[in-house]
Amino acid sequence: RLKTKTKLKYVVKINTGADIMFVAKVDSNNFPRKPTLKWFKGKWLDLSSKAGKHMQFKETYDRNTKIYTFEMNIIKVVDADAGGYRCEIASKAKDKPHCCYFDITVQAVEEEQEDNILEAFKRSGGGDEDAGELDFSVLLKKRQKKKRVTEEEVNVWDILKKAKACDYEKIAFQYGITDLRGMLKRLKELKRLEAASSDVFLRKLEPEYSEEKGNKVTMSVEVADPNANVRWLKNGQEIKPSSKYVLESEGNVRSLTINKCNLSDDAVYECVVDEEKCYTELFVKEPPVTITKLLDDVHTVVGEKVEFEVEVSEEGASVQWMKDGEELNRETAGSKYRFKKDGKRHILIINEATTEDIGMYYAKTTGGESKAELEVEEAELQVLQSIADLTLKSSEQAVFKCEVSDEKVTGKWFKDGVEVTASDRIKISHIGRTHKLTIDDVKQGDAGDYTFVPDGHAISLSAKLNFLEIKIEYKPRQDPPKIHLDTGAGGNKNAITVVAGNKLRLDVEISGEPEPTVCWKRGEQEVSALEGRVRVEKRKGLCSFVIDGALKSDEGPYSITVSNPAGDDHADLFVKVVDVPEPPLNVRCTSVGEDFAVVTWDAPPYDGGVPIKGYLLEKKKVSSNHWTKLNFDVFESTTYEAKRMIDGVSYEMRVFAVNGIGVSEGSASSAPFMPIAPTSEPTRLQVDDVTDSTCALKWRPPEKIGAGGIEGYIIEYCIEGSTYCWVQANEAPVEKNQYRVKGLPVGEKMLFRVVAVNPAGRSPPAILGQPVTIREIVESPKIRIPRHLRSKLITRVGEKINLLIPFQGKPRPVVTWFKDGKPLEDRSVGIRNSELDSILFIRTAERAHSGVYTLHVQIENTSDSADIHIQVVDKPGPPIAVQVTDVWGFNAALEWKPPKDDGNCEILGYTIQKADMKTKEWFTVYEHNRRPSCTVSDLIMGNEYSFRVYSENICGLSENPGLSKNTAFISKSGLDCNPRPYKEMDMTRSPKFTAPLVDRTVVAGYTAAISCSVRGDPRPKIVWMKNNMIIGEDPKFLMQNNQGVLTLRIRKPSLFDGGRYSCRAINDLDKTRWSVSFTNKEIVQDYMVVCGNM
Repeated sequence: RLKTKTKLKYVVKINTGADIMFVAKVDSNNFPRKPTLKWFKGKWLDLSSKAGKHMQFKETYDRNTKIYTFEMNIIKVVDADAGGYRCEIASKAKDKPHCCYFDITVQAVEEEQEDNILEAFKRSGGGDEDAGELDFSVLLKKRQKKKRVTEEEVNVWDILKKAKACDYEKIAFQYGITDLRGMLKRLKELKRLEAASSDVFLRKLEPEYSEEKGNKVTMSVEVADPNANVRWLKNGQEIKPSSKYVLESEGNVRSLTINKCNLSDDAVYECVVDEEKCYTELFVKEPPVTITKLLDDVHTVVGEKVEFEVEVSEEGASVQWMKDGEELNRETAGSKYRFKKDGKRHILIINEATTEDIGMYYAKTTGGESKAELEVEEAELQVLQSIADLTLKSSEQAVFKCEVSDEKVTGKWFKDGVEVTASDRIKISHIGRTHKLTIDDVKQGDAGDYTFVPDGHAISLSAKLNFLEIKIEYKPRQDPPKIHLDTGAGGNKNAITVVAGNKLRLDVEISGEPEPTVCWKRGEQEVSALEGRVRVEKRKGLCSFVIDGALKSDEGPYSITVSNPAGDDHADLFVKVVDVPEPPLNVRCTSVGEDFAVVTWDAPPYDGGVPIKGYLLEKKKVSSNHWTKLNFDVFESTTYEAKRMIDGVSYEMRVFAVNGIGVSEGSASSAPFMPIAPTSEPTRLQVDDVTDSTCALKWRPPEKIGAGGIEGYIIEYCIEGSTYCWVQANEAPVEKNQYRVKGLPVGEKMLFRVVAVNPAGRSPPAILGQPVTIREIVESPKIRIPRHLRSKLITRVGEKINLLIPFQGKPRPVVTWFKDGKPLEDRSVGIRNSELDSILFIRTAERAHSGVYTLHVQIENTSDSADIHIQVVDKPGPPIAVQVTDVWGFNAALEWKPPKDDGNCEILGYTIQKADMKTKEWFTVYEHNRRPSCTVSDLIMGNEYSFRVYSENICGLSENPGLSKNTAFISKSGLDCNPRPYKEMDMTRSPKFTAPLVDRTVVAGYTAAISCSVRGDPRPKIVWMKNNMIIGEDPKFLMQNNQGVLTLRIRKPSLFDGGRYSCRAINDLDKTRWSVSFTNKEIVQDYMVVCGNM
């Protein structure tokens, strides 16, 4: 079993073009089910989607050691295979996987130059090549002086910005970066800041996109120029618009949509605007192939053809066949196995099954597996036609013939235990399934017992050859008739047994002089037909009674009478017709378990005239048409326990009856049934509430439910000390996980238990650990006002008001509502009370509904109350007494009085509009004017103006304005304006916080907000940080800037959101001062948030 508490890495170095194999062995003794192992490259790339000639995966299982072996082979390693890898092992989808990490480093192959050593051997001196001494100095290598190269400092971040996403791990390994997650986070932040300062892109592409095959993916960028032309490239090739690639332009946003992604879309994409580019990479994941039709178990005999069929969810998918953990393929299977594909159907064919093929067969896909068991039995030889006794005269031909089920079986003939050998008169033949012994010119010595013994089988077929010797005697002509009848039956009664459908021929020798007459009868009816199915054949001295294809109706008493002048003779016999039995009746399943089912049936009404030896059973899945034998040896009882069944799969059964004649037809199929097991006991049984006569219980479902599901729960109780007197509280099983038991005796200590019920029966009970005393629990009343109702509730006229106020207290409190200190009697206000809360509901709010509502709950002498302030507001009325108080130059002074109706809330300001009396068109002069007066400037000389004023509150502007009673006329005058030179004041200043952040402690789960204020010119840029890390565009945080007031809202904070929060304000000063001072000013305020549960 893999155990990795620390992140260990193994480094493997390999040359280009070589093969490498990684093996992971997993001990499955501690796993509840089969473990699953996945191979990954980098952080996200699942290598199962890359399986092929380059990457191959193999899985084997050793039953003895229970060890799974997983192999990954990389054929002919290339440079792109370099990087970090990991394998993950898990037994369940929800379990945290165990991981193992390793790196692959690919090296170039060093070319070795082989020098010719013989040529290096030289002799000193000149002359002949054999003269002088050998000089080995040439073989000495010159030492090259290594020049120290001063490496320039490399900026890794610049390399990462220009590199593709698939090369990040390789660069990190090259420059010794171990924190890959931190590197990606910082690189993303650098790209975001770089994109913010870009002149072309306001927002660039994401570093990578990942989508499943067949889905749609959209990539978008935001450009600075709305009229800019954008080109999209895929692996350097420009993308043209089509039904697959949709290019869209909306404002500053340019998007590329790829419909129905496939593996060919897995590539690098570029967005080009003029000379600027941004890159991204799309990873397309292939969905796993699932198995829609499972394998069926096969039970067969030696030599039969076997087919395993499985159906998958996608055509063309690859299916891996395995036997007992070993893979079966076309290379290793040979002619033994054949693999067939038909659309979504995949078939494994075994031509001729042998006992070596017994085992468990698996069909595996990328999304699941199915298994089935093959059982092979030795074929039992069946006798199709047995040999019959013969009675022959001298010189006639004797033919013994039999037929067996296997035409390949040979055998030997014996006479009285001595093997018969072929000769000119005796011939032995074997044609197909028929074995024949022919004796020509029968003699007295040929009489005896003949036996045929098949080779290799413990059966034998016997028949008797009777030699009929004819003796000629001279007797008086008056000889009374005599019947020579020998049926082989014991006792006085002659009985003949024949199998239904077979031919009955009874040869009866008759003697007497003169030749007697013969009369056959069935009961009192004479049988005289010479032709037909039932007939009489006569020869001199011999009379034969023949029945072709015996039927059940042919059974009964028969008699033969012979007579001549010398006298008569009479013989009785009984013909019994036997047959295979009728099928059993009423096959049914009486009980089931997790992997077994008990089946019973009724004996057949007709046993065929032969006692029933036993029964054969077959089963099949409801979804399949293939029947599987459960027993090869006959089973004598009418109740059978079928084992090795799959939990949750529906089955049908049928039964065959067996007697001495053969096997009956199959019975009618039983009703479908499903092997299921009772659930485990319910969990976490506890008491929810107790009164003077009831007790409320609640629990959780069982941990093990199974395929049968849960029909409901049964609750039982008893008084402490009488553990065997459990009383069922509910008549029918309840489906919910809670129940209130009623009618309990006051003051008694009671025990409770809960049992889950499904079609398999009752589960083990979950028993409450401690007895419960039945008595009323008094709890003081307490109202829990929701947080949003603790302050004044402001709503508009016409809106709904729905207030849910929870409270607690036992017994049930008395609830009373008051408005402004008086009992609430307004019929337009609805009140609904329950045991745990009270609801105040107003369908259409009106101004009259404003006031203080008081909720009062009381239990006996204790009570609690809470006030809720409701304010219903509306738009205000128009201002009154609007008039022009003064006109001078190009200015006019206006005054008015507040409106009589303020809409039940504070007036926030006024909106002033002017209109030239010539055009009558209104223009807004001021908005949100707080005072009831203003001065309108920049009026045009010679025009007359009228004014109107709107009042404003939180609901908006008043519907009607207040019009001025008089007008303002701007008269013409010859005034000369000599303005003084105006020197614009330099308002540039660095940021400064006017209100700092304050430490706070908030409750987990409730939205919190922190605020501060800042000023500066130009307007500073605001950056929020947590623990010195920029928050960015996290949807959990909402950042607002309202005229210098900065607010950070944290949505439903948890314990992980506690920490030190900082707000940074940055602005740019004048470029003329940039050379002598800092270009950016930043002020930082720190703030601590500590979240906890209260």
